[in-house]
This record gives sequence, C-alpha cells and structure tokens, in this order.
Amino acid sequence: MSNAHGGRRRKASVPDLVSGALDGNPVALARLLSLVENGAPGLREAMSLLAPHAGRAHVVGITGAPGVGKSTSTNALVSELRSRGRRVAVLAVDPSSPFSGGALLGDRIRMEDHATDAGVFLRSMASRGHLGGLSWAAPQALRVLDAAGFDVVLVETVGVGQSEVEIAGLADTCVVLLAPGLGDGIQAAKAGILEIGDLYVVNKADREGADTVRRELRSMFSLSGSSQEGWRRPVLKAVARTGQGVAEWADALEAHLEHSRESGTLDVRRRRRARREVEQIATEMLRARWSLAGGGEALESLAVEIVAGRSDPWSAADLLVGHS
Repeated sequence: MSNAHGGRRRKASVPDLVSGALDGNPVALARLLSLVENGAPGLREAMSLLAPHAGRAHVVGITGAPGVGKSTSTNALVSELRSRGRRVAVLAVDPSSPFSGGALLGDRIRMEDHATDAGVFLRSMASRGHLGGLSWAAPQALRVLDAAGFDVVLVETVGVGQSEVEIAGLADTCVVLLAPGLGDGIQAAKAGILEIGDLYVVNKADREGADTVRRELRSMFSLSGSSQEGWRRPVLKAVARTGQGVAEWADALEAHLEHSRESGTLDVRRRRRARREVEQIATEMLRARWSLAGGGEALESLAVEIVAGRSDPWSAADLLVGHS
C-alpha cells in the first residue's frame, strides 16, 4: 500500500475490516473471523460496529452422529439454497488439531463444489476441545456472518454424541441427521436429541432400513408429544449424495422459520442465545481478571487448607471470589 514502509501493505483497521465485510469482501470477512477466533484486541470494537447490522440471517444448525453424512448433506443443501437465490455462509466446526489447535478439515476440501461461488462463504472453525461440539467463538462468528448479509448461515457441528445438544441453543432451526444402519432410531432417544430437533432428516435413504428409522422416530414422537412450540416436527428422507429429497428439506426449513416468526419463538430463541453469549463473555472476563489477580496461587493455597481440613470448598470459594 505504501513504499514508505518498506513496501509493506498498511494493516487494515477494524473499521476498515467491518466496512469491507459489510460490502461483501470475502478477504475482510475472513480476517474478521480470524480476529474472532483468536480473541484479538479489536474484537470488542468489531462486535460494536457489527451490532446494528445483525439479526437478519436464518441460522440453521446441522448435527448428527459421525457417519450420517453431515458434510455431504450440507453441501447438497447449499446447492439447493443457491438455486433459490439465497446467499449462504457455512461455519463447519471441526475437531481441533492436536498440533496447531486449528481445524483438521479445511472448508475447501469439504465443499470444493462451492469454493468459487461468490454467493457462498465457507469457513472451518476449530472446536478447540469444547465438549459441546461448538467452538466458544461460534456465537460471535455467527454474528459476523449475519451482519455480512448472508440469508442463511449453516452451522455444521462436530459429531461428538450427547454433547451435541448445544447446537439447539445457537440455531434458529436445528436439523438432526440420522442414517440407517447406525442404530440411530434408538440412539436418538438415548442422546436426548428428540428434544433439540426442529426437523429430522434420514439421510442415505436409499439404504435398507431407512423406513424403519423414520417409523421409529415418528413412533417416539407420538409417545413424547409430536409438537414442539406448536410446530409438528417432520421426519424427512433424503439421499444427499444425489440430491434426492433435499428440496423438501429446504422447504421445511423455510416453513419452520415462518412458523417461528409468527409464533414469536424466533425472538425467544434469539434472546436466549444473546443471554448465553453475554454470560459466556462475562465468565471469560472474570476468569481473566482472576488470573491477573494471582488467582492461581490463591487457589493452590486454598486447596492446601481444604486437604488439611482447615477449610471447606464453599468457604474457600468465598475467599477466592473476594480475593479476585
């Protein structure tokens, strides 16, 4: 940008990055997301500037056990949404690399069909060991993508089993993928995912047993209550590899969004999501403040007191909070 600095390009300011992201610049958007992931000092300023532009995107969570075909299904759904003129962002939360802490699976590898489409933005984000299958930074990354003007933001989570229920607190619509041959009908009840899904898709429906999985789910819904917040949860069949049934899936997503708006549950979910995000940020701030105040040393001395029987955990916690 300037030869006065040895030919090095001027580092873009946070307002520049925000302005670029709002204008649809993918480089600025990617840099903002990196700022979010790294918890960089400019994060607070970026969130403040983006706030007036957020709240328009339909956030769709896609979850399910390993082997159900989440990536293939997400890829097929993006194609369907693009055919309807929607701008789509995909946040694929991957297992963290044990070496770098970064995502193991790159977005270009997973969804190379859309890598050159200007109407699609792909981003892999490391879960960094977070048990819920979502990165701690995911809510703020969603805020960035929402403000950038995408119509739909798909969040594809790590398949880690029971802890996947966290996606329900992050999405406007939660999709649970299942597949025949994995015992998913029974596992669904055990994992508690009957409570989190707004719609269910039995993928790989060309395989034997797909109708059985669908029947088991419908039976469980009839026993536990087939409606959720006034919404009758559909159980669809699809073959994501060929695109079969994906249009019906997209129709169901739009129907759920419309129902949520009319019933008021969309606002309820988004307020709940905002509360959790504020709580999480406040907790991180308190933890950082505690660490700076020498909380580690204080905690160690209190642990010694507890082991020696001179204190108890509750009293120690009171002292620790007061010390911070």
